[in-house]
Amino acid sequence: MASTTSPRPISAAHRVAPLRAGKGYSFLLRRLHSLSGIIPIGFFLIEHFVSNAFATRGPGAYTKQVELLTGFPFVVGLELFGIWLPILYHSLYGFYIWYRGDSNVGDYPWTGNWMYTAQRWTGAIAFFYMAWHTWHLRFSGVHLLTHPASAFGKVQLEFQHPWAVAFYAVGILCASWHFAYGLWLFAAKWGITTGDRARRRFGYVCFAIGLLFVLVGAVTMRAFLKTPLQPLEPFDSGPKSFVMR
Repeated sequence: MASTTSPRPISAAHRVAPLRAGKGYSFLLRRLHSLSGIIPIGFFLIEHFVSNAFATRGPGAYTKQVELLTGFPFVVGLELFGIWLPILYHSLYGFYIWYRGDSNVGDYPWTGNWMYTAQRWTGAIAFFYMAWHTWHLRFSGVHLLTHPASAFGKVQLEFQHPWAVAFYAVGILCASWHFAYGLWLFAAKWGITTGDRARRRFGYVCFAIGLLFVLVGAVTMRAFLKTPLQPLEPFDSGPKSFVMR
């Protein structure tokens, strides 16, 4: 016999907030946030992984690649407006989205919720990793724009501490995940993939892209670690000799 008992009401604390497209400038800012993750940040990430992979061919090949990149006209302006400002906007607005959002993984442990949470955490870790990595390579010690031959050795100096090696590995993993899943989100938000079937298939593609990034990053790290530590130039700006630990 069917029961006529009314269903138990859901408390306000456990209800799912309704989806909203955004109010005022919110929709535009979110679209710019999504777009900036692919153009130009995604393109820069691809270039960065490819350029670093030249380390697998030795310090000479890596130096030539650094010389090519640092030889672009208006390189500082290109970095500022094509890399650093887009990354700063994407990161800060991402933190704002995280701050304004409600974490409900404990109440609703669905795949989408876990993916959303993972995207926030990987983005945060990647941001702090990039800040540390950029400070060390671009704004401390030997100036690479005028001494590109020091690039290989300067990256190796980051690996002189075990915690730095671990942070480097985690940074690569988080950046790869964040870009791969961000690419999937971009295609869904901008109507490139429509329907569950198309999104599921593109999800496999994005997973393969993320895995490729991790593998390339791992091989690149191995090249820096296995190569004897290279001296810096000018020689009076750093230690006279180095010993790999």
